[in-house]
Amino acid sequence: MTRALAEDTQVIWWVTLGIGLVVAVVVVVLLQLLLNAVGKVERNVITLWDTATTVARNTATTWQLDSTGDQLDRIKAEALRHDALLSGVSGGDGRAAPPPAGGPAGGPADDTEGGAP
Repeated sequence: MTRALAEDTQVIWWVTLGIGLVVAVVVVVLLQLLLNAVGKVERNVITLWDTATTVARNTATTWQLDSTGDQLDRIKAEALRHDALLSGVSGGDGRAAPPPAGGPAGGPADDTEGGAP
């Protein structure tokens, strides 16, 4: 039986095929690692995007904070006016002021309809 290739040539071909198989396996493993890394990056980008949109939504009206102090000053002034008005009505000691002369408001002394009791 005649051989087409010499013994040493066959060995070289088997070594070449073995190296090619190892290279192919290494390439598959590296591609899988790359695919996993890309998936992880994609998940982190989605999380970052969700967080950034939440922060943007929560801080969309921060430009209005500049006028907050002025608004609080106006509210304080209004509250002080209410306090002064209520202090004057109650006599300043927290108790209700006595009814005006002529009886309690809405009582018989205020009856302007002229009806009989």
